[in-house]
Amino acid sequence: MSDQLNGPLGQSSAYPDQYDPAQLHAIPRKLGRLEIGVDEDSLPFHGEDVWNAYELSWLNPKGKPVVALMFMVVPANSPNIVESKSLKLYLGSYNQTVMASVRQVTDKIAEDIGKVVGAKVRIELTELAWQGKFEVVSLPGRCIDDLDVDVSAYEVDSSLLTTEDHFVQVQLHSHLLRSCCPVTGQPDWASVLIEYSGNRICEEGLLKYLISFRSNQEFHEQCVERIFMDISRQCKPEKLSVYARYTRRGGIDINPFRSSDPRSMANLRLVRQ
Repeated sequence: MSDQLNGPLGQSSAYPDQYDPAQLHAIPRKLGRLEIGVDEDSLPFHGEDVWNAYELSWLNPKGKPVVALMFMVVPANSPNIVESKSLKLYLGSYNQTVMASVRQVTDKIAEDIGKVVGAKVRIELTELAWQGKFEVVSLPGRCIDDLDVDVSAYEVDSSLLTTEDHFVQVQLHSHLLRSCCPVTGQPDWASVLIEYSGNRICEEGLLKYLISFRSNQEFHEQCVERIFMDISRQCKPEKLSVYARYTRRGGIDINPFRSSDPRSMANLRLVRQ
C-alpha cells in the first residue's frame, strides 16, 4: 500500500497546464496479485485494461485549443499500472502546451505511459466529429440482476460460488458490482460481463458473490482479477472471461478484461459511461 500512498491519489494536488510527464505514477501489479495468489511469472489469464479519457485538450501551433477523446489499451502482463489521478494530471498538463498535430500528441502519450507501465500501450485519439465509435450499447448475454436473492455478505465471499453438474456455454452480466478505492475509499461502480463454458454456475450464488464486493477496497484491475481467480478456483470452468465496465471518475473510465483465451474485447460504452 505504501507505493499507492506515495502517488497523488488521495492527496491535494496542483494541476499543471504545461506538458509534464513527471506527473505519471506507477503502481506495481504485484501488490494486488500477491493478495489473490496470482503468480507474476506465470499469469493464469490473458487480458488488457481498456481506458477512456474524455478531458484531453492542447493548443495547435496558432494557439487554438484542440479537444479529443483518448482510448488506451494497457496489456495485463505489464509490470505496472498507471495511477488514475496521475494520468488525469498528466493529460491536464497538455492544456496550454502547443503540439504540432494529433499524431504528435498520440505518440508522446504512448511513449510516456509505456515507460511508466513497462510495456507498449495502444493509444488512439478521436476527434469529436468521429464520435460514432462511442455509441452507447448494452452488454451481451443475460442480465441476472432480477434474481430474487437474500443478501447479507458485503465483503468478498467466494464460497457463494457453486456449480451444478450440467455443461453450459453462456454469457451473463450484472450492473450491481460496486467496490471502493483502497486509497480514498470512494465508491467505484461497474457493470460486469462473465462468459464461461463448463459446469453451470449457480446464478443466485454468482449474483450474491458479485454483490459481496460492495465494501471491498481494491483497484478495478485487482477486482476483476479476483473475480476471475475465484470463479476459476471454485467453479473450474473450461473457458472463462471477465470484463468490467466501470463508470468514470475525473473524466476517465478503466475497464479491465481477463480471459483464459488470448483475445481482446471491444470497447463497449454503456449507458452509465
